[in-house]
Amino acid sequence: MQELGPFRVHSDGKTLYKNKFSWNYVANVLFLESPAGVGFSYSNTTKDYSTSGDRRTAGDNYVFLLNWLKRFPEYKNRDFYVAGESYAGHYVPQLAHTIIFHNKKANKTIINLKGIIIGNAVINDETDTQGIFDYLETHAIVSDRDVYQIQKYCNFSSNASTPSRECIAASEAVSKDISYINLYNIYAPLCSSPNLTAQPKKTSIFKFDPCSEYYVYAYMNRPEVQEALHANVTRLTHDWQPCSDVIQKWVDSPSTIIPHLQELMANGLRVWIFSGDIDGRVPVTSTKYSINKMKLPTKTAWHPWFLNKDQVGGYTQVYEGDLTFATVREAGHQVPSYQPARAFSLIKHFLEGKPPPDINRYN
Repeated sequence: MQELGPFRVHSDGKTLYKNKFSWNYVANVLFLESPAGVGFSYSNTTKDYSTSGDRRTAGDNYVFLLNWLKRFPEYKNRDFYVAGESYAGHYVPQLAHTIIFHNKKANKTIINLKGIIIGNAVINDETDTQGIFDYLETHAIVSDRDVYQIQKYCNFSSNASTPSRECIAASEAVSKDISYINLYNIYAPLCSSPNLTAQPKKTSIFKFDPCSEYYVYAYMNRPEVQEALHANVTRLTHDWQPCSDVIQKWVDSPSTIIPHLQELMANGLRVWIFSGDIDGRVPVTSTKYSINKMKLPTKTAWHPWFLNKDQVGGYTQVYEGDLTFATVREAGHQVPSYQPARAFSLIKHFLEGKPPPDINRYN
């Protein structure tokens, strides 16, 4: 409803308008709300809300796919891809790993997985965190001194001890500096008026409304919308929301998913990682640092990719093992929200197994 789906929600919280760059135009898309407790997803077992984690999420998502394909067998032999952003940098590779495991265990193709694509993805905690501070410093958001202190006194490794007083002080100074901006798009305006409007405001798919999440929240909690979607049939005790306050404790989250990415590449799957270049939450520096941890040889050197013949859509590099990294210019954390046309071009080329358009292909 805010990114790659077929519709966006007007500011009245009641009506919709079309997204002409919806990914549905190039693929049959399943939008999965997970883990159980997020959105309309639910569990009949109360204890599932008390503790959840990566492992359970991957298992539940796999069971969902099996049952969905059983109900709609005409899709069973189609090429299948998994996509996601942010913490789905965990969910997507872990689900792909589970699919591969069960295909090998059964010695047959249960789900015809061909590849994954993840955006502004949480990949490796240590490099992800280091990359945030380096990004904020080089974009003149935090002071050089504070970042120097963080580099000197903070340890972001998974086995780090309690942070020092100097580390805490510098981190708090950074937190204060970023509290006045939208970290998920460092140049985007903040939502100044989250209230719904009596009449829809004028919309543009190219100008993302910073209050969109409030419109979506209102729309998804309308009884007639839930009835039309055949959703909330269990009459949840809480509102629909994009994240969950119901899940009380997250019990497993590995510090890195790099081994999963390496496994996917070793099994011949297509792996793409893309990064909106004005996201400060999982910035492009974090993703580059995390990819560099894999020490992959370069197959195609860094170069711009293009949307149309004269507009740079971003930059890309291809590594041995069929890993493609691509940036998206002027996109925040939710790439299809801020740059729908560029995101659409990326997913189209990913599904076609073609690199992002190079200027040489236009000459």
